Amino acid sequence: MIILGEAELAKYPFLADAGQYLPEYGFTLEQLAQDPDLAVVREKALARIYSATEMGKMYRPSIKGSNALPLEVLSFILAIILLKQSHANSLIKKFAMQEARGAELFLERDLGRGTTDIQIGTTQKIIWDLARVKVSKRDSYFVIAVPDYLRRAVLFHAREWKLVNRRVQSGWVYLNPHETVRLIRQELVNYISDKIHTAATPPIVSELQDEIDSLRVLNKTFQPQVQHSNKTPPCIQHAISTLSDGKNLSHAGRFMLATYMLSRDYNPKEIAPYFKNAPDYNESITLYQLNHLAGKTGSNIQYSCQSCSKLKMMNLCYATDECAGINNPIQFGSKK
Repeated sequence: MIILGEAELAKYPFLADAGQYLPEYGFTLEQLAQDPDLAVVREKALARIYSATEMGKMYRPSIKGSNALPLEVLSFILAIILLKQSHANSLIKKFAMQEARGAELFLERDLGRGTTDIQIGTTQKIIWDLARVKVSKRDSYFVIAVPDYLRRAVLFHAREWKLVNRRVQSGWVYLNPHETVRLIRQELVNYISDKIHTAATPPIVSELQDEIDSLRVLNKTFQPQVQHSNKTPPCIQHAISTLSDGKNLSHAGRFMLATYMLSRDYNPKEIAPYFKNAPDYNESITLYQLNHLAGKTGSNIQYSCQSCSKLKMMNLCYATDECAGINNPIQFGSKK
């Protein structure tokens, strides 16, 4: 674990050791819950939870001023405690996603604007600590080894991420700061999620009970009861289960699920709840994209569910014996 300065901890509070941080600043959980002078910490902790979960917005920490460090780290730690005590697994996944997106902005900025070896080196060490990937500076680019790139780029389906479309020299892939940080997003999300799940859960302080109860209620709203029959293809069942568990489904997987449901005469408003538990869910964006796929906007062409052969190429096929003889998921259960 690298040793970070105050500015870095304010930007990346999830790198702080919560068990050591509270005693270091002379605080206890009871004080965070009760002290009137620490009300700003409680407000900020709840704000970053509700911003990430209810509104689906990334949290933007304040890194200016002498109070920035304790306020940012203490509010993050309290947010973790509240989420743990609420047993709000759906909220934890959404919280981790938005905290990761906020950290991405700082990582990208620090990589791109770093003017000294120390500034750039610190950011490179943070990336190593988060994702165990070595990033080196080459002129105005950053490079990572081809194997490290391929292990992460396989999750992306846009053409620009294909190795053939990248600049590669002597076993190194050249990236700009945005691409470098985007490449490790899922590892950043996983790091924050693991940080939360492995954190100790202290006894509930009575002064925080109302906040905990509210979070439990909110958590239930992200657990939609979606139904699928035994005639649902295993690839679609897998996609639904992935989303229901609050895990991130790839863009290709989301496209498959949406176009399959459209082919079954579901409308966008009926399909949207299937995506509600995704870490990055945003209702208005989801409905816009579903309407586009349904041909109600843009080109007015409804997209079709891709063939089984294409789904296999994208590692989205989970065929069983019941899939024998079909060429497309929409044939499942009807073709003999």
